[in-house]
Amino acid sequence: MFNEQQVATTEFDTDRIYEKPVHRISRHIREEFWDGLTRTIDAQGLPAVLKDEKMPPHGDIRYIYVPRDDPDSARYFGHLADSHPEWNLRMVVLPANVTPDYVGSLNGTNGILALGLGESSPWGSDGRPFVVPGGRFNEMYGWDSYFILLGLLKDGKTDLARAIVDNFVYEIRHYGAVLNANRTYYLTRSQPPFLTSMAIACYGRFPRTTGNREWLADVIDAAIGEYHRVWMNLDRRTDTGLSRYFDTGKGMPLEAEPGHFDTYLAPLALKRGMMLEQFRELYRTHRIADGELDWFFAHDRAMRESGHDSTYRLIGCCANLVTVDLNSLLYKMESDIASVLATEFGGSLRLGDGSTATAESWKGRAAHRKELIDKYLWDAELGMFFDYDFVHGEQMRYISATMFYPLWAGAASKEQARRLLQGGLPLLEAPGGIAASAVVSRGPLNDIRPACQWDYPYGWAPHQMLLWQGLVDYGYDNIARRLAYRWLYTITRNSVDNEGVIPEKFDVEKRTGIVAAEYGNVGASRSRSTPYGFAWTNASYQVGLNILTPDLVDGLNRLAPPEWVFRKR
Repeated sequence: MFNEQQVATTEFDTDRIYEKPVHRISRHIREEFWDGLTRTIDAQGLPAVLKDEKMPPHGDIRYIYVPRDDPDSARYFGHLADSHPEWNLRMVVLPANVTPDYVGSLNGTNGILALGLGESSPWGSDGRPFVVPGGRFNEMYGWDSYFILLGLLKDGKTDLARAIVDNFVYEIRHYGAVLNANRTYYLTRSQPPFLTSMAIACYGRFPRTTGNREWLADVIDAAIGEYHRVWMNLDRRTDTGLSRYFDTGKGMPLEAEPGHFDTYLAPLALKRGMMLEQFRELYRTHRIADGELDWFFAHDRAMRESGHDSTYRLIGCCANLVTVDLNSLLYKMESDIASVLATEFGGSLRLGDGSTATAESWKGRAAHRKELIDKYLWDAELGMFFDYDFVHGEQMRYISATMFYPLWAGAASKEQARRLLQGGLPLLEAPGGIAASAVVSRGPLNDIRPACQWDYPYGWAPHQMLLWQGLVDYGYDNIARRLAYRWLYTITRNSVDNEGVIPEKFDVEKRTGIVAAEYGNVGASRSRSTPYGFAWTNASYQVGLNILTPDLVDGLNRLAPPEWVFRKR
C-alpha cells in the first residue's frame, strides 16, 4: 500500500496538453521566443553579447568600440570595463574618420559596436533593446530587423519595435549608415534600406501625440541623411541613375566561416605553388596581393550588403549590377518620405542640417526611379524584372524571388504585376513556399560549383513576407493565402517533427529544414540553435497567420498538406 506522504502530485494544464500545434508555436513565439532573442549593449546585456563564437578573444580580451562623438558612451563603457575585470573588456574610441584602412587594421582586435543608451544616470544607463536573429548571430542586423519588427508589432511589442528603430537612427548618426550589423568589420557596409518602412509600421501603432510626431520627424531626417550619404554617393549611384550594393572594405570578409572561400582560393594557391592554408593566411593578412581575388571579394562584399550571401545571381558580378531589390527598396523609401511629409508635416520638413525636404521633391525622385526601373530592369518580352549589368550594358536574366520586390514597393504597374505572376510565379512556387531562385537559373551543381543558400531549392522568410504583402496590395489575396499556407505548413510540420525547432531557412522543394548549403541551417538542430527559433522565421509565422482565413488555420492545425487543402477549395 502507498503511504500518503510518499505520493507525489503534479498539476497539469490540460489546455496545454491538448494545445493545437499552430496555437502552441505562435504562443511560444509571442510569450518566450522574442524575450529569449532580445539583447542590450549595457551592463546587463554585455555578458551575453560578448560570449560569441564568431568573435574569439584576442589574448582573452573582448573589445567594445564607441563613436568619438558620443563621449557619454565612452565614459559609460570605460566604467564598465574598469568595474568588471572578469569580462576582460577593453573600450576603444573610434577615430573621427573611420576609413576602410582603419577597419582593415583591426584584424584580430575586432569587436562589438556600442548602440544607444537610455537617459538614466551615467552609470545606470540601460541600452536600447534589439532582437538578434538567433543561433550564431548575436548582434543587431540590418534587414533582418525589418521582418523581426513586423512580427513584434503583430505580437503587441511596440516598445521593443520602436527601440530597434531608435538603434538604427543611432547607427546613422554615429556610424554613417544602418550597418550590416553592429560589429567593427561591418563599418564599411550597410544593408538593404528598410528604415522608412520600419518607422511607418511603428508610427501606425502610436497615438498621435506631439512626441511621437517629433520621433517620426527624427527618423525621417536620419533616413534622408543615409539616403544621400550611402545610396546616392559615388560608390553606389551609377551612371544609369540607379544604385548598386557596394562595400568600401577590402579583402576577405572576416565574418565568413573558416574554409568558406576555399573553392575559389585553391586554384590561385596552386597557380602560385603554395599550400591552400599558406595562401589563405598570407592573403587574409594582406602580405600578398592578388588582383583577381581582389575583384572577387569586391563583388562578394557587395553581395553581403545585399543580404543575399550567397547566390549565383550575384557571385562574381554584384558590384556591376543595379539590382531589382535595391532599387525597389529605394523607390519605396522615396515614396515613403514623400507620403510622410505630405500627410504628417504639411508637405515639408526642416532637417537637422538646415535644409528643407518637400513632399513634391521626394515624389519626383520616386517617379524618376520608377521610369529607370522600367527602362533598365523590366523585361517586356518575358514579363519579369531582372538586374542590369551597367558595366556590360545588359540585363541579367537570372530568375530570382527578388523580381517580386516591385510588388511590395508599389513600383509595378497592374499589368506588370499580372504578367509577373503569370510568367514568374510558376517558376519559383514550390511545395513549401517561394524558392529564392529558379533551378534553370541556378544551373548544375558539382564539387567546384557547390550549392548556395540563396538559390533553389531554398526558401527564406523575407522573400515570402514581401511577396505576401505585395500580392495583397495588388488584390491577389487568394494567391497570398496559398503561398502563406505553403510556408506556414513547412514551419509547422518541421516544428512538430523536430521538438519545436524553427530554423533560418528551408528546402522548399522537400519542405524540410535539413539543409547542407554553405553554413548549413542555423537553428535547424538543437546543436546549432537557441530554444527561441530564428527571428525572421518566427516573424513570418506570426505575420502569415494574419493572412490565413480561419478554415486555413484549422487545416494547418490538422497538418493538412497544401496540395490537399487547395485541391478541396
